[in-house]
Amino acid sequence: MPRPVVGIVANHHLINDEYPAQAVGEMNIRAVAEVTDALPLVVPSLPDAAHTRDLLDACDGFVLTGGRPNVHPDFYGHAVTEAHGAFDLNRDGVVLPLVRGAVEAGVPILGICRGFQEFNVAFGGTLHPEIRDLPGRQNHRMPPDGTLEEKFEHRHLVHLAPGGHFARIFGADEVLVNSLHGQGIAEIGARVVVEGYAPDGTHEAIHIEGASAFAMAVQWHPEWNAANDPVSRPLFEAFGRALRPTSALQPAGLTG
Repeated sequence: MPRPVVGIVANHHLINDEYPAQAVGEMNIRAVAEVTDALPLVVPSLPDAAHTRDLLDACDGFVLTGGRPNVHPDFYGHAVTEAHGAFDLNRDGVVLPLVRGAVEAGVPILGICRGFQEFNVAFGGTLHPEIRDLPGRQNHRMPPDGTLEEKFEHRHLVHLAPGGHFARIFGADEVLVNSLHGQGIAEIGARVVVEGYAPDGTHEAIHIEGASAFAMAVQWHPEWNAANDPVSRPLFEAFGRALRPTSALQPAGLTG
């Protein structure tokens, strides 16, 4: 039986600061291939090359990765400020309709970091451009120095809604995660259900209410060490089960 195909949305990248390319971090590809046992397919973030209907026909599920550019505030009615950083309007043009289309079609979709923020914007929510500037919030950005292992090391707990989708996946109401983001949810979008918070109140885990398939997103980066991390592996395994809806191993109650 062929493996399910998982579209992993790429980010715009300049090779040698001049040659445009579409890139996906290898850790995202390995998480899909090794933990979900699916075939990873890199999806270009180019709206004229990647139409929502074609993607839904071609893929059994989607992973929305992190990325340095942020969702353009035009999509949630805010003015552009210096704090918003860089943008990738092409990725916005691919992903925002794809989130809504996948949920409507019942195609499993997992959001990571920027993907988490895209979930919220796709359903009418807004974002803070720099959450570390908010009173009482910690700095969630990637540490500027150190090895990759040090940048992706666990940094804070996430408190989960007891009995919620995430708590059932992890078998716990509290998990330890990494943190590498500057923006975060401000106003919560319609149908967006928050199930996890950092100790400082930052939103960390969400699902889409009423979705008929897996539609979940996290603000941290579970793709790092996904095969071995006690939080990352169960999340990708649950996504993998959702790609095979007839599987007897699929836990009940993880679809809405």
